[in-house]
Amino acid sequence: MLFLVSLGFGFGPLYQRAGAGNYLQYLVPGIIVMGILFPSVFSGIEIIWERQFGFLKETLVAPVSRFQIVLGRTLGGATTALFQGTIVLVICSIAGFRVANFFLLPVAFGFMFLIALLGNAIGTAIGSVLDDVQGFQLIMNFLVTPLFFLSNALFPVDGLPALLKLLVHLNPLSYGIDGLRGALSQAFLFGPGIDLVILGGVTSVLLGVGSYLFSRIEL
Repeated sequence: MLFLVSLGFGFGPLYQRAGAGNYLQYLVPGIIVMGILFPSVFSGIEIIWERQFGFLKETLVAPVSRFQIVLGRTLGGATTALFQGTIVLVICSIAGFRVANFFLLPVAFGFMFLIALLGNAIGTAIGSVLDDVQGFQLIMNFLVTPLFFLSNALFPVDGLPALLKLLVHLNPLSYGIDGLRGALSQAFLFGPGIDLVILGGVTSVLLGVGSYLFSRIEL
């Protein structure tokens, strides 16, 4: 809400006077992703808590594979993050954001769910190799904050310095935000196919890495 009010209404008039249109329409998909990404990544901290309090040991003795446990945790965390993102979307709609085509809402929710899976995969991978909550928070802030701010969430890519533009294009989150923005505002930068392939591919790889690291946990 702070980002929505301070940036959306603070920089909105400047953005419009520059001839770039309605900044709120551009900003809201990034705000939705923020509401999805950070909670989904920090869900990995539950692995550390459960390990410290002994709950993880009880989970691992269940007659299912560790891959199934990771899959269940990831899908559960992603579903929760998707609901949070939906709440943010409703709040932004009240604040003045308008969906360009309601028939593309399923596509938007699909990208939101993939972003939530990406965040959960990152959190699971980091949480599986750390034993300290403070260390998890430090690494997550060092990793997730640049991942968000070095994307196209808050500013357009056109006109950026070459190095910053390269970082935005190398950032997989940029493609998730572009897919969500295109579905909500019909303003794709990379194209829906490229967005889906890159975001889905990176998410699949990170899910595999997270599953492998979780399977190596020793209690």
